Amino acid sequence: SAQKRDGAEAARIKMAGAGKMTAKEDRKNAGNRKGETRLMVRKADVKIVENLGGGKGTAYVHHIVSKDEMLGHGRLYARVVLPPGSSVGWHQHVRDTEPYYILKGEADFIDNDKTVTKVGPGDCCIIQVGQFHSLENNSDSDVEFMALIYNEAGFLYE
Repeated sequence: SAQKRDGAEAARIKMAGAGKMTAKEDRKNAGNRKGETRLMVRKADVKIVENLGGGKGTAYVHHIVSKDEMLGHGRLYARVVLPPGSSVGWHQHVRDTEPYYILKGEADFIDNDKTVTKVGPGDCCIIQVGQFHSLENNSDSDVEFMALIYNEAGFLYE
């Protein structure tokens, strides 16, 4: 059932936090940039997001690097899990682009011209600067994909 799958993903999120380092280990294993310490090896920072991008249901966003760690060149690099019935809402990319790389499951990708394309493992959905898109999980199993939001040439986030 969808509740079991959501529970299983929540349990994986809880376990992901179990391997976090202490502050002392953090300093020992981190690089130094502008006085900041950063882990060189760590677990993804998992966020549970309701109605991602105005979509339906719950999404589990496994942030691989933070917006700050992208040094102004983008704002998201994450593995996203959409349980059955969930979606990323229809939205536009202004000053940035976002390719999706489908890892697991099947989904409906709605393109800028509202064309619906079935996508699955190995498919790459390319969203250009200024385009709209959404992604819907209308299947009976989770959809997992990589998402990277990076800037158009010459633009840096502050």
